[in-house]
Amino acid sequence: MSSNAHTNKPVIGITVGDINSIGAELIIKTFADNRMLEFCTPVIFASNKTINFYRKLMNENNFNYQSLKEFSRLNHKQVNVYNCWEEEVQITPGILNEIGGKYAARSLAVAIECLKNGEIDGLVTAPIHKKNIQSEQFNYTGHTPYLRDAFEAKDVLMFMTADNMRVGLLTEHVPVKDVATYVTRENILAKLTMMKDSLIKDFGIDQPRIAVLGLNPHAGDDGLIGEEELKEIIPAINQAKNNGILCFGPYSADAFFARNMHSTFDGVLAMYHDQGLIPFKSLATGEGINFTAGLPVVRTSPDHGTAFDIAGKNLADHYSFRQAIFTCLDIIEKREIYAENTQNPLKKIELASE
Repeated sequence: MSSNAHTNKPVIGITVGDINSIGAELIIKTFADNRMLEFCTPVIFASNKTINFYRKLMNENNFNYQSLKEFSRLNHKQVNVYNCWEEEVQITPGILNEIGGKYAARSLAVAIECLKNGEIDGLVTAPIHKKNIQSEQFNYTGHTPYLRDAFEAKDVLMFMTADNMRVGLLTEHVPVKDVATYVTRENILAKLTMMKDSLIKDFGIDQPRIAVLGLNPHAGDDGLIGEEELKEIIPAINQAKNNGILCFGPYSADAFFARNMHSTFDGVLAMYHDQGLIPFKSLATGEGINFTAGLPVVRTSPDHGTAFDIAGKNLADHYSFRQAIFTCLDIIEKREIYAENTQNPLKKIELASE
């Protein structure tokens, strides 16, 4: 762990997101509350000038930070701003342009290097805009696949979590007309396996119960409304059960959420973006967040986008962002507990008998 010997607080890296969006405002509002420093040591990947611009715009006097160039100078009693660029950058809140995307990508790339080097313990990402961040370095539909490749993970799961529900997605940012091509036994089994592992290691649930939604209306009505359920989803569920995964379904998505069935499961696998995210954002209690399961590191983000329409107006609600930080801290702790509990059992016996 990167934390120094005199502190057991995790060091949490925070990317600034699109510099013309609400990202910097969320960060400043969150850490204007000094109590946040009791839980973690924050490192914001941006530039002093960007943070100062928004602090002045918001007239936020409770937010203070120290500038950081190298991690040996990390201050555990303050917010740290790690300067990812020195040049003058024109900030235009609420305007979608290539500058916003360029520096969002820079912030993310530097943060990932620090994560790989073990200088930070977890990552919370402020929103990016999918279109203006595109470049040769960033040819992805969002954070999730970018992180998958950055950490050479075989696969990852976009996992939306809240106090009362957790919804994972089989497909993420895929056009609806293409969704069915991804609904295969192999893909479903891979995501179910990842969800089970994550629920055990990241959320501390020993024997998680997982619900699987159908793709078609009424979960296909025995093949009357599409055959994906019969040919792909049900065989995948049966195979998962044989592999020791407690999973059930496929359920008709409308009735499943309308009848509050999600409350009886630890996780739900939805087939596509809106099938999972519309009920999640409608029914989640507390503040919903996005977690990338399947990575060797912990990454969370708020469950909303760039909100250019309110950027620079000091109207952004920072509660989901703050919850993303707390969830990141929770998962780091759960992973440490899991690692301790699953250490070599012979060593444990030897220690107990000494």
